[in-house]
Amino acid sequence: MVEIKTDAALEAMREAGRVVAHALAAAREAAGVGVSLLDLDEAARTVLTKAGARSPFLGYQPSFASTPFPAVICTSVNDALVHGVPTDYRLRDGDLVSIDCGAELDGWTGDAAISFTVGTPRPADLDLIDATQQALDAGIAAATVGHRIGDISHAIGNVARTARCGMPADFGGHGIGRRMHEDPHIPNRGRPGRGFPLRHGLTIAIEPMLMAGGRDDYRTGSDGWTLLTTDGSRAAHIEHTVAITEEGPRILTLP
Repeated sequence: MVEIKTDAALEAMREAGRVVAHALAAAREAAGVGVSLLDLDEAARTVLTKAGARSPFLGYQPSFASTPFPAVICTSVNDALVHGVPTDYRLRDGDLVSIDCGAELDGWTGDAAISFTVGTPRPADLDLIDATQQALDAGIAAATVGHRIGDISHAIGNVARTARCGMPADFGGHGIGRRMHEDPHIPNRGRPGRGFPLRHGLTIAIEPMLMAGGRDDYRTGSDGWTLLTTDGSRAAHIEHTVAITEEGPRILTLP
């Protein structure tokens, strides 16, 4: 069932989204050569705790996972696409890092992700991050009253394919509100004019996941969570929680 939020609910989600933005900023600021992924998780955890927010990631166990998720952020490095589990791995010069974070505050949830490089960047990684950001921007631009989910999906997929990037077929964005994952599903590819109609008060997480090698397949790592490119190519993931409004798309996970 798709829940259409009231304007008051949108304001409450904006506050949860602000916490997410601050947690992501703290994790990114903490990142550097020699810093562990667990250190990044701790930086984000501190922000959530100070804000009085709960992590919807910690202890989360969907049907595909054999164990509950053990952290408040996902840390996906280099060929890891999404769902990377923070470990004592220490970041190296040139690593490409994607961090996904959520926060639940006063019963409402926000979810966002960023991708960035550590130390000296590879030009190809910067191009991949830029393409992923462009795909997100295109998806957000299509998130307007009167359009449909397929218009968002088509906009994202068009940018990704133009950049010759792969995308996992069975992972994408989602509805969000009282829970982190709600209906409707937001594929990262699709046909325009199809799917659920976009109405004022619909809140969704839009999250392109691009793989530089151009292939769409992936594999699951030994931890049962981390999704990895099958060809070892790099991946990037950028996400925002967005509200559909009569005034246009409103990003709820900005600082």
